[in-house]
Amino acid sequence: MRVLVVEDEPLLADAITEWLRDEPHAVDVAYDGTAALERLTVNDYDVVVLDRDLPGVHGDDVCRELAGTGATARVLMLTAAAEVADRVAGLTLGADDYLTKPFAFAELAARVQALGRRSRPAAPPVLRRAGITLDPARREVFRDGRYVPLSKKEFAVLTELLRADGSAVSAEQLLEKAWDEHADPFTGAVRLAVLKLRRKLGGPPVVETVTGVGYRIA
Repeated sequence: MRVLVVEDEPLLADAITEWLRDEPHAVDVAYDGTAALERLTVNDYDVVVLDRDLPGVHGDDVCRELAGTGATARVLMLTAAAEVADRVAGLTLGADDYLTKPFAFAELAARVQALGRRSRPAAPPVLRRAGITLDPARREVFRDGRYVPLSKKEFAVLTELLRADGSAVSAEQLLEKAWDEHADPFTGAVRLAVLKLRRKLGGPPVVETVTGVGYRIA
């Protein structure tokens, strides 16, 4: 899942980013509203964690702009204002959820996960295909009953391939969902992750290369 964290307090922004990357999600960070709008025009995000009280372009304006584009990204608004009127105002602007500071990182992560499920077509809680069983909640993968230990990136790549339900997924799509904006599209990171994934899943091979398109699990 691709997440954008927008928070003007660097220590808090970086702490949120690292916590979400451990989930694991692909996370980008912006420290002001202007940078957030720039990233939103370039990248497609599943969830935006948005501080309301931003310098420069206010968080309300970022939320309003995002809602006006018709983007599918879900917005979790963060603020120190805990009054009901403030929460109502944030939700009216287009935010999908609202979390007051201070907050528990575990709760923020759970809310991001819930919003991520709403930002894409519903997927079964446990993904199954070609003898592979992937449990997102438990972070477990089995192949024909055999446990398969995967790295965070391998798990994220396999999740996207299973969610595609037999359709091909391009390397660009995998890079966008499993890596952050600092990933170099020319490094071969996706190809290497798929190679390792194939080795760990074992035979017979289930991850197919679709020439000129990407990868799929048939």
